[in-house]
Amino acid sequence: MSEQGAHTHRRESRPQLSAVSGIDPDTPETLLHRTALGDEEAFAMLYDRCAPRVYGLCLRIVRDPAQAEEVAQEALVEVWRNATRFDECRGSARAWITTIAHRKAVDRVRSAQAAGDRERRVATASVEIEYDQVAEAAEGRLEHRQVRRCLKTLTELQRQAVTLAYYGGHTYGQVATLLDTAVPTVKSRIRDGLLKLRDCLEVAR
Repeated sequence: MSEQGAHTHRRESRPQLSAVSGIDPDTPETLLHRTALGDEEAFAMLYDRCAPRVYGLCLRIVRDPAQAEEVAQEALVEVWRNATRFDECRGSARAWITTIAHRKAVDRVRSAQAAGDRERRVATASVEIEYDQVAEAAEGRLEHRQVRRCLKTLTELQRQAVTLAYYGGHTYGQVATLLDTAVPTVKSRIRDGLLKLRDCLEVAR
């Protein structure tokens, strides 16, 4: 079955599943389980619902819009890459995603604080920075550089669409308007861009 046929089949089968089992196929939990199976459409729908909340949480913790955008990007990529780890018995999908975003944001704040503390100690003591301090600072920034590097592997439209969607918290319709592009094109570029980001980050690990 072709990819297009598979998507069509999923769309057609979902109402039947709902009617027979009584399960809503579009709850965050169901979308996350489908994401774990590699369903790109499910992840796109999950992203639409969660990206604004994730960015807002990161902004409240990091208190810097640019860094909050980076942290939100990292958190949502981690959701895509680790969807198989979600356990509905331990909490809701939203709580699981929020926990990932909160941890990423706190890690960013701690990393920034640690870097600032090191800089102040060096300035006060006027001593040479030891190798382990440099390694620690580099490790804290490695993933951020990897995300930025991987974003550069996307096409211009993919990068713009992903950036507006994740960083700006825009819906598909808003992204389409900003880029003067059809909504179906925006959806496909975001899905393709997320796949390329995941593959690039997997290689970088």
